[in-house]
Amino acid sequence: MGRAIVLPDSNRTLDANPKMTFHKAPYTYTIETHDHKSIYSVTDGTRTISSPVYWSFGAGVQAWLFERDGKFYESLVSYYPAINGLDVTVGDEGLTLHNLEEAFGRVLTEPVVKDCFGCHATNAVSNGKLNLEAAEPGVGCEHCHAGSTAHLVAAFDGAFGSAPPDLRKLSSEDISSFCGRCHRTWETVVRNRWRGEPNVRFAPYRLANSKCFDGADPRISCLACHDPHQDVVGRAADYDSKCLACHASAASAQSTSASLPGMTRSCPVAKADCVSCHMPKVKLPDEHLIFTDHWIRIAHPGDRILTKNPRR
Repeated sequence: MGRAIVLPDSNRTLDANPKMTFHKAPYTYTIETHDHKSIYSVTDGTRTISSPVYWSFGAGVQAWLFERDGKFYESLVSYYPAINGLDVTVGDEGLTLHNLEEAFGRVLTEPVVKDCFGCHATNAVSNGKLNLEAAEPGVGCEHCHAGSTAHLVAAFDGAFGSAPPDLRKLSSEDISSFCGRCHRTWETVVRNRWRGEPNVRFAPYRLANSKCFDGADPRISCLACHDPHQDVVGRAADYDSKCLACHASAASAQSTSASLPGMTRSCPVAKADCVSCHMPKVKLPDEHLIFTDHWIRIAHPGDRILTKNPRR
C-alpha cells in the first residue's frame, strides 16, 4: 500500500498505456499520456470535458480523482490489470447518467474525499481537515504508527522513550477496528447497509462474521495471518500453519477441544490448502476483481455470498 496513490511522474500504468478508451453510450472516455502527463476526457460526440490526471488511486486497479470548479470528482472509469484497459469504476455500475457533467465523474462529498485521502495517503488529514499540502503519497509509517516521525528524530538525539504504541498488543477486536478504518469495520458495513457480494471487499467485516471470531483470541486476527509490512502472500498453502494454530492437525485428528485446550477438530476433507475451501475466492459480478472472502466457514459451490450479517 506504499503505492496506494501514484503521482504522474511515477505512474507506470499510464506511461505503459499512452492511450486508453472506453465507450458507455453515448459517452466515450479517453486517457492520453505524453511525457508523464495524462489527460482524462469524456465526450458525448458534441462536447468534451477534460482534466489533467494528478491523483491516481490504487496500486493495481486505478481510479482517478479530479478537482473541477471547487469540487472533487471520482472518474467513472478505472483501469483494471485483468483486462489491461478501462471499465466502469466499482460501485458506479448502476448510475444513470443524464448529461455530460454527470458522465465526467461522480461528485464526492467532503467526508468521502477525506476518507479517500485519509486511507490512501499519509498525513493528508489533520485535526479532521483535509491538508493536501502535507499529504505524502501512499501508506507510510506515520499512517499507522502515529508519532513515528517524532520518534525517529528523537532517536537520533539518543532519546528512545517516544516509541509509538505496539499495535501487536491490541486485542483481535481492536486490531479489526484499527485495520477497519480503511478496510471497513463490521459496524461501518452494517450501519451503511452495504449488502450483497460487494461487501466481500471488506475483510474485517467478513472476518467478524466468522463463527470462530470472538474478538479476543490472537490466533484469529488481521495480524495473525498478514504482515502489514510485507506484500500479501498469495499461495493458499502458506496459510495452513495459521489454520492449524486453531484446528488440530491430522496427527491429532481424534483429539477434541476438551482434551486439547484451545483447539478444535481437523477438517475431514483435506489436509492442505485450507483457505481454498474455507475462505473461497469471489469474483464480483460484472467486474474484473477477485477477492478472498474472509468469512471463515464451510463453503459449498453455488453458495450465495452473505448479504446480511449473522454476527449479532
